[in-house]
Parts: sequence; C-alpha cells; structure tokens
Amino acid sequence: EEGPRPRKAGPARLPRPVLRAAGRVKMAAGGGRYFCTAGRGLEPFLAREVRARLGATEVDCVSGKVFFSTEAEPGELRRLRAGERLFLLLKKHPPLVVSRNKGKMLHELKSLVVEEPKYWLDVISIWRNLHGCEGKKDDVSQENQSPLKRKSEEETTIVTKRQETEQARETVSEECQAEAGERCVVPERASDQDCRTESKTFLEDPSRSSGEKPIVNEQLSFSFRVSCRCSGAIAKILTSQEIGRAVGIALMKQFGWQADLRDPDLEIFVHLNDIHSVVGIPLFRLPLANREYIKTAGLRSTVAWAMASLAEISAGVFVLDPMCGLGTILLEAAKEWPEACYWGADISDSQLEGADVNIRAAGLMDKIELLKASVKALPLPSESFDAVISDIPFGKKFKITKDIQLLPDILQEMER
Repeated sequence: EEGPRPRKAGPARLPRPVLRAAGRVKMAAGGGRYFCTAGRGLEPFLAREVRARLGATEVDCVSGKVFFSTEAEPGELRRLRAGERLFLLLKKHPPLVVSRNKGKMLHELKSLVVEEPKYWLDVISIWRNLHGCEGKKDDVSQENQSPLKRKSEEETTIVTKRQETEQARETVSEECQAEAGERCVVPERASDQDCRTESKTFLEDPSRSSGEKPIVNEQLSFSFRVSCRCSGAIAKILTSQEIGRAVGIALMKQFGWQADLRDPDLEIFVHLNDIHSVVGIPLFRLPLANREYIKTAGLRSTVAWAMASLAEISAGVFVLDPMCGLGTILLEAAKEWPEACYWGADISDSQLEGADVNIRAAGLMDKIELLKASVKALPLPSESFDAVISDIPFGKKFKITKDIQLLPDILQEMER
C-alpha cells in the first residue's frame, strides 16, 4: 500500500528572532516591547534614559531607533525626554531582500501581516490596555500636528477605505527640521536620497474581490490607516503606494478592519530600510519631543535635555546659560532637576521676551532668572556658577561670519 506522498521541500525559512520570543514573555507578564525614534547622535542618551527611568531590558540601539522592553505604565513612558516618538513594536525583521521581482517582494511584505495573526492581536490588546479604553482617540496614534520640525525627509503612505468598495490611499511626505516649527508625521531621520511624493489611489475592497472572508475579532475591530516610510535600496524598487497597498489589503483580509484616513482608531507604521523592516503602533498622538510647557520652540527639546544631562546637575547648584535664546536648555534642565538654580542671559530683547513667555507657561518663574547682557561681558561675579550650558549659535543655523572670531572671548568669559 502506497504511503503518503512526501511534501515538497519549500524554501528555507530563517529562524524566528529571539527577541520576538522574549517579547511574548514580556506580554504575558503584562509588559511590552517598544522602539523609540531618536535624533542623530541621541541614541546613546535615549538608551541610558530608558534603562534608568523605565528599568528597561533588552535595550538595542540602531541608527535613529532604540528598541527595549519594559513594564512601565503610560505615564512613565510619556516622561522620556531624549526620544522623538514612541512605538509599540509589532514586527522586527531583517531588511527585505531586494530583487527585480516586485511580486515576490510584495509577498514578503504581506507576510509581515499574515504571519502570526495572534501575535498581532496580542500586541494590539496591550495597546488597548495602555490606553485604558477603546474610545480615547485623543491619546491614540493619529496624524500629529506637532509644531516641531525635524531635519529629515519623510515618506508616509496612508491606506484608506473611502466607500464600501473603494479605498483611498495617500502618501504624505514632509521635510522636518530639528530647530524650527513645522508639522511632522513620522519623527525619524531619513537619508538625503529619500523621495518626496504625494499621491492618491483607489483600491477595491479585497474581501469583495477575492470572495475570502476576513478573520474578524469583534473585541478587536478597528478602523485603521497604514503609514509607510522607506529608504535605501527598497525605495528604488517599490513605491510607497505599492507598499501601502500590500500591507493595507493584507490587514483588511486578515482581520476585517476598516480603513479610515481621517480619523482612524489605529495607525500602523511600517519602516523599511537597509538595516531592518519594522512595524509598530505609535503609542501617543504627539511626539514625546513636543513639550506642552514650551510655547515657542527654539533649540530641539531632546537636544537641550541631552546637553543638560551632561552637566550632571545636582541639588543646590547654580547653572548659567549665557546665550539662552528662548530658554529651552533652562526649561529642560529645570523640569528634570528642579532643585537647582538657573540663570539665563541674552543680548536680544525679543529672545528674552520669548524666554519669559516660555518660563511663565511652564510655571518656572521661581526657578529661572533672566537678564539682558552680552556673553562677552557678563555682569556676574567670577566663579559664581557651578555649570555653564549653552548652544552657541554659530554653525548650520547661523552662518559662520567674522563673529566666529569672538568665540575665544566667549569661551574665556564662560570659564571665568
């Protein structure tokens, strides 16, 4: 009697990452696996901060991101100061293998969704638990209207269902700078080769066209949109529209979710580059770097916090910023280390007025003193401060002119 036919050998599959198994253990214990985006050079600051502030484990740094596990509550997660935007990690894979076969690449993209649907639902359950209830749209991820700018070019693909049988998808790309105000969707740096595109495509509902019935979990039924950022080799082969279509349709097929561009319950971010393929859910609507106590943005808040952290400020010390501008460094320092005394000086009346507005808005009038003075001749006694922190305005933002010759005198006055 003929036995069962042996199965044909399929393509070899890579072993599942150890971190994914560790993520499941964390989820079972009530914790979660996260990643937070960071400005260039701030990754070590953020890694140290998540360990110290959140007791994070399995901390892994790559360019522009820090991955970690923690059981911290949302209130503790919001207190991160060196990070840009926080995500609940859904998937982390090696970079997509680039080939000329677009169909094969799109199939691999869909596997990010199709594989382990229960794991997706487990992570989304954590997301719901972190927000307390499903109705809090003010806290969930939506297109943020942050007044802060990033030094990057962003490419974001948004997949939506416009009618019962159609889907609208938009690609939003915005250039964000670190020091000035502009709306920014995905706070993460991109290479100079990233493309800026904006388009809209209408798609047929996959569940209707294929006749397949989606897997629907009534307790985890969401409206959603997909935002995609890609750079490197993959961006030269696949467009944002194609990536968004693949992921968006796979989600609708797999879970029966309804796409919604304008007011989704859930936003899925797909980050693809030459280092990894990452899928996550933004935990908060606005970036962590968008400080509610800063009315007028000056120096990037994350950079200001990192600079202040290097000063090793302790209780009772006196800290001076002799070129304080809008006072961002002083604000970040006073919020984090409130038991010290802070002074700020600037020669510009408009800058001092802006700093005063920020200080009053932050409720730090009793912590920060301002005075009008030139950094070349500060009306302060010698050795009267324990630390001097300052963002000297010469470089990219301010053109280097003959004023740079004043730098030795400025440093000498600071040393005094």
